[in-house]
Amino acid sequence: MSAKDNPFAGPAGGYKTEISFEAPGAGMTAAEQDLVRDTTTASFTADVIQESRNQPVLVDFWAPWCGPCKQLTPLLEKAVREARGAVKLVKMNIDEHPSIAGQLGVQSIPAVIAFRDGQPVDGFMGAVPESQIREFIQRLGGTGDATEAALEQAREAAAAGDANLAAQIYSAVLAQAPDNVAAIAGMAGLLLDQGDTERARELAAQVPDTDTSAEIAGVRARIALADEMSQLGDPEEFKRRLAADPNDHEARFELAKIQNAMGDREGAADSLLYIVGKDRGWNDDAARAQLLTFFEAWGLTDEVTLSARRKLSSMLFS
Repeated sequence: MSAKDNPFAGPAGGYKTEISFEAPGAGMTAAEQDLVRDTTTASFTADVIQESRNQPVLVDFWAPWCGPCKQLTPLLEKAVREARGAVKLVKMNIDEHPSIAGQLGVQSIPAVIAFRDGQPVDGFMGAVPESQIREFIQRLGGTGDATEAALEQAREAAAAGDANLAAQIYSAVLAQAPDNVAAIAGMAGLLLDQGDTERARELAAQVPDTDTSAEIAGVRARIALADEMSQLGDPEEFKRRLAADPNDHEARFELAKIQNAMGDREGAADSLLYIVGKDRGWNDDAARAQLLTFFEAWGLTDEVTLSARRKLSSMLFS
């Protein structure tokens, strides 16, 4: 997206101070209101993967015994129908269909994962307030939303290495919406990229702990990993231990954390996958738990996350 396409930018390249919002999916007919359905393992590909190529699809992982699920699901259904076609909702009972949840690393319910273009792109856990559900849906499906367009431009700038432009756009969004979680997470991510963990921590602390959206969860995970880095040992020592004993899982586990800290995501994932493959129960399933923490920090759509998640699923469900 060019600067001229940025809905926040004025004629001189500055940023507008007024943002207009339009309800997503306006003008839908009554026949188009059936936007909620149940799915199974067999129909998941059609209901979610294929359908998400038309519009975002929310997958609600629930179970009959789950009290918070009973609180969340009606709110989800209401918000999805009010969005009038911006997104669809697919519900999956994990008692009857556990494999998909396992493959996606769902560890507690209720859990909601959003798919777009066949891939998981965002999500949250727990029975969140209705207002947060609406914000989540707007981020996913609000095609007329000027804020989302600006956030997308900021993401593109950050991905292209233009941290200054990304920071400028995030600042403009926060000037109009100080509690915008996506902008807070984006700005905190830029600070983490610069090694400024403390300022990132202060910014992330503005988001309530009850907000478990993927963007802020990823920032929190990165902060936790940054804190961990100061306590990491000597990688050469761990390599020597592994040369002497390839099944020294403790050495490989610690090496994986160092590899991640040094930016070697593939190496970190492979180290943990090795442990899972050899002894999944080692240290109370610590390797798989650490891998899921990495996935959260790296992001749902990160190439290494997607590749390692497929490998993990193959190990657990083959």
